[in-house]
Amino acid sequence: MASKSAVAKKMRESISYEPQEFALRHGIHLEDARRILTLHKDDRDSSNRAAHNLNGLN
Repeated sequence: MASKSAVAKKMRESISYEPQEFALRHGIHLEDARRILTLHKDDRDSSNRAAHNLNGLN
């Protein structure tokens, strides 16, 4: 049986964005996607809002 930490890690990996996928989805540069994902970590809503706001400035 898998430990709780292994299961939690697997869940985080499955819900987290890959920078390339995130950049393509939001139409932003890869460097910006990496910065946003690093800053917001597991908070998808905040990551999406940051990308939307950045994209609005372009």
